[in-house]
Amino acid sequence: MFTLKVDEEIKLYLFQPHHAIELFQLVEKNREHLRSWLPWVDDMNSPSQFEAVIPLWLRQFAENNGITTGILYKGELVGSIAIQQIDWHNKSTSIGYYLARKAEGHGVMTRSVSALINYAFFQLGLNRVEIRCGEYNKKSRAIPERLRFVKEGKIRDGEELYGRFHDIIIYGILARDWKGMYFR
Repeated sequence: MFTLKVDEEIKLYLFQPHHAIELFQLVEKNREHLRSWLPWVDDMNSPSQFEAVIPLWLRQFAENNGITTGILYKGELVGSIAIQQIDWHNKSTSIGYYLARKAEGHGVMTRSVSALINYAFFQLGLNRVEIRCGEYNKKSRAIPERLRFVKEGKIRDGEELYGRFHDIIIYGILARDWKGMYFR
């Protein structure tokens, strides 16, 4: 099973079927917090829905086409981070993430994203990583900005979120520009 030790406090691990209940509970406890920016939250109403999606994530990992991991902070599941579908021809991918409200403000996501970027560049040999964030999602946008991504543009009305469209900001970083460090 894939695990990635970020530091003494944080570990990323590949979701397995037995994590479905724990993952559902994380989403359930943070539903209002997460639904502000994630359009799928209202569709996840039972552990069985995670039981259905986790095998798809495992297949994606087995096919070397991405990885969806849980974020353990001090031994507790507090979020998820993923290398989404990989474009092997262009050696590029995107990273998506979410975090429980109570884990915010401790550098958990910045350290997790940094570790996953190291993995993407140094283990997978990718050249480009992209992060897309809602224009007004200041906490999410702070991550790529803190990690010195380049703001590359805006997709107007890039995502529908519960009956309204919002703009998406695109950030990118290249392997040659990445310093491979954690920023606190």
